[in-house]
Amino acid sequence: MSIIKSFSVGNGDMFYIKHGSSNFTIIDCKIDDENSEQILSEIESERKGKDITRVISTHPDEDHLHGLKKLDEKIEILNFYCVKNKAIKKDETEDFKHYCTLRDGKNHYYVYKGCRRMWMNDNDENDGRNYGSSGINFLWPETSNDEYKKALDLAANGEAFNNISPIFTYSVNDGVVVMWMGDIEHDFVEKIKDNISWPEIDILFAPHHGRDSGKVPEDVLKKLNPQIIVIGEAPSKDLNYYSGYNTIKQNSAGDIIFESLTDKVNVYVSNTNYSYDTSFLSDPETKNSSLGTCLGFFTPHKTENG
Repeated sequence: MSIIKSFSVGNGDMFYIKHGSSNFTIIDCKIDDENSEQILSEIESERKGKDITRVISTHPDEDHLHGLKKLDEKIEILNFYCVKNKAIKKDETEDFKHYCTLRDGKNHYYVYKGCRRMWMNDNDENDGRNYGSSGINFLWPETSNDEYKKALDLAANGEAFNNISPIFTYSVNDGVVVMWMGDIEHDFVEKIKDNISWPEIDILFAPHHGRDSGKVPEDVLKKLNPQIIVIGEAPSKDLNYYSGYNTIKQNSAGDIIFESLTDKVNVYVSNTNYSYDTSFLSDPETKNSSLGTCLGFFTPHKTENG
């Protein structure tokens, strides 16, 4: 069993994966005075018993790294994953400075298309520790790509940061496949889409918080064939609602949890009054649990396809 959680943090992103192996992964950070005690306490509790904790930072915008220093002070980040970059900012916040410290420090790991790392997507069963693989794989960036190099240059000049975001998946053997794309923008994906092998997935966290500016191109969506698209908490006027696809809207759902079991994925939300269409889910066996209000469950593609 594994747990994938998307925190409702307003204008920003923060997730964690409690793996079935001895891994725990945090993706991005958006902690403020109102939610820091609850989020940090939950992370500390949920990662107990896990030997490997990693933090993946998609890109250094404030709504993806606010509270990073506080997170580090709480859990001591020993595995910091980001793309190799030289991003600068004219007005540096404490958390951006801390991002740079982690990015350039001894505990960083730079991610790129096809990268392999012990316990991220490799597991040496002969080393005696057997922590297991986290099932995380990076499909992008292709560091030699000219468009990506331009995005890196913009970040190094302090002009723009969204398009240095990596694209990666978390997958379970014969189970759920989940994709993150950070804040990568629609126009950029149009330029690079032929350089990526797009897998069939179950859950897509819509890039750029669900904004129309981050809308995944339709030909890419057809290849991904997501069962659910999670639309983030951008202002409603800026959102693309991905017509024709099953969606969960975090603005209304609150925290969202996907509980991946052997042959199904239960979907929970923190808002007991979530009222959008969930007919694409099978009826839940139990409506309420410690994880929240269960909207129902679905069967992952990989299980159906064997």
